[in-house]
Formats: sequence, C-alpha cells, structure tokens
Amino acid sequence: MPDTRSPRWAYPLLIVSPVMMVSNMLAARWVAGEIPAVAMAFWRWAITLLVLLPFVLPRLHAHRRALRREWRPLMALGALGMGLCGAPVYLGAQTITATNIGLIYAASPVLILVLARIFWGEPVAGRQAAGIALCLLGVLAILAKGDPMALAALSFVEGDLWIIMSMLAWALYSVLLRYSRSDLPLLVRFEGMVAAGVACTLPFYLAEIALGQTTGTDLRTIGVLLFLALVPGIGAFLAYNRLVAVLGPARTGLTLYLGPLYNAGLAWMLLDEAPQLHHLLGAALILPGIFLATVRPRA
Repeated sequence: MPDTRSPRWAYPLLIVSPVMMVSNMLAARWVAGEIPAVAMAFWRWAITLLVLLPFVLPRLHAHRRALRREWRPLMALGALGMGLCGAPVYLGAQTITATNIGLIYAASPVLILVLARIFWGEPVAGRQAAGIALCLLGVLAILAKGDPMALAALSFVEGDLWIIMSMLAWALYSVLLRYSRSDLPLLVRFEGMVAAGVACTLPFYLAEIALGQTTGTDLRTIGVLLFLALVPGIGAFLAYNRLVAVLGPARTGLTLYLGPLYNAGLAWMLLDEAPQLHHLLGAALILPGIFLATVRPRA
C-alpha cells in the first residue's frame, strides 16, 4: 500500500488535481446562462452528498461525537469551499471566459501564503519565494499575451468581481482546512463539509426559485450536474484536501497556477485553438516555479 502521507506520493496529484478543477470552469462556461447559477452549485453538492452517503454512513455514526464537536469549523469550511466557491463561479462564467476564471484563481496561492504566514506563522523559504515569483511571471505572461504593455489596458467586469470573491473564499478555505484541527477521517470530514455547504446554499437556491429561475430536467442538464458532482466535486476536492494535509496550503495552492496552461491545452484539443507563443512562455516559467516551490530539499 502506498503511504498517502508521503509528499512524494502526493506529487502526481499536483498535476491531476488542477485538471479536475479546471473542468468546473470549462463546464460553467459551456452551459453559462442555461442552468441557474445557484441551482448548479446546490445540485452539484447535493448529488455529491448523496453519492458519498452509502460509503460514509457507517462511519458517521462511529464519529458522531467528533462531528458534534467540530460542527462550527465544518460549517465554516462548507460555507467557504462549497458555498462561496460555488455559485459565484457560475455567475462569473456568464460574462467572462473560463481562461479568465483560471487566471484570477491563479492569484490565490499568494494570498494563501500570506494568510498562512500572518495567522499561523508558516515559514517561507527563499526557494519557495523564487518559485512563487516564477509562477506569477508565467501567469502575467499569459495574461498579457507576451506584450507587457497589454497589462495596462486590462479592465474588470462584473464576472471578474464574482470570481475574485470566490478566489478569496478559496484562499480562506485552504488555510482553514490546514489549520483547523480535526479528529475525523478525510472522507467523513469531506461529507460533513458538503452537508454544511448544501445547507448554506439552500436558502439562496429557494430564493432563486422564488424569482422564477427553474432548473430543467433534460439529459444535458442532468449530465452536466452529474459531471460537476463527480469530477470537480468529489474528485478535485478529495485530491485537494489530501494535498493540503500532506504538503500544506501554500504549496498545494500552487497547483492553481496550472489552470491557465490546462485551459490553453483543453482549448487546443476541444476547440482546435493552437497554443500561442505566450502560452509556451508561461509554461516555461510556471512549471519550474511549481517545482521550486513544492519540492523540499533532501535532508
């Protein structure tokens, strides 16, 4: 059996996890405006809750005391990770591209690092700082499309603000996930967070229905919701939670820097959009940056 506590074992997840996360952004953009935003967030996590329930039901009773003891941090994590990181992404996707969503999220590792340093005193090594700097330069290279002067012409729209809100919530979620002590197994804790997220989203979902926005029951809608629950829901969150537990929030947050690269690659495969020179330049900076910031020197 592999030792899942080993950083070496976790490194493949640093590559796989962003693929699953980016799939949420791409799906959001693909059906933008077709499915109400809060409904997408609510049903994504409601389906996740139901899919996992048979696997964790016996454990929920066994860990009932710990669940009662940890209900406050579980509510906070659910509200941040499943609530504020849910509907705002789908609202933002109605007016901005999936690539822009990935680029805004790529700024969260710096915020995660700052929060971890300020509130929990997590050290930042020179090598890690150099890696973060390379990642930031890579993201800026993609954002500017290789032209530094293009950065001065950037402007924010309503969708950008929704994504910034979601990104801030994600940074808080990542840090709290690392530093809130828990006696629960990973899957039980995740199910508790999902239940909390569904509970926090329910009032907004009911308000959305009251305003006349309803969710269809056609195969396309059902297929999208199932995909969101299984891939960026169960798959991405469990992988991310494991990485945070093994590598810490600052190192794990760097996986989000791969988002712009994956967006470009998937656009090439799915939309026949060939990568441009600025994508290659960004990759040449981001990938070594992630290596420097995540790989620990040998003792």
